[in-house]
Amino acid sequence: MARHEHIVNINDMDWETGGNGDRFVFQRKWFMPATGAKILGCSLYRVPPGKTAYPHHRHFANEEAIYVLEGEGTIRLDDGEFPVGPGDYIALLPEGPAHQLINSGEVDLEYLCLSTMIHPDITEFPDSDKIVAFAGSGPGGDKSIRTFNGIYKSSSAVDYYEGE
Repeated sequence: MARHEHIVNINDMDWETGGNGDRFVFQRKWFMPATGAKILGCSLYRVPPGKTAYPHHRHFANEEAIYVLEGEGTIRLDDGEFPVGPGDYIALLPEGPAHQLINSGEVDLEYLCLSTMIHPDITEFPDSDKIVAFAGSGPGGDKSIRTFNGIYKSSSAVDYYEGE
């Protein structure tokens, strides 16, 4: 029997590799483009011991959630670090605390990450004093056709009328 276009089996998907090869290392299966989803993103992540997928950050438009499937981790929030493991669900609200999930265990950390895909979004990276602003995306969250994408140092702020 043929599958519906909005159904995908995880075993039919290839792992994508991401990060910078040093501190940030992950494999991911991104369901959104495979299913044609428009507003709700979902990815399966696999992060090796001692690594993390992304820097400590907070979104101002998008809500995220993490559901831990396997392994042990530490969720780093603004007010501390908290252990997480299989069965833990973490809600990460817009404008909420900055967050980062770190594999603090001895085996791969696997988790589902869900996110609204609201554009435009502003993302703050407190550790590196950066702000990322982006707008527009194609079907399935295609980042290659964003209408605006910028990364800036927060400390480089200028006056509203500068250069006008």
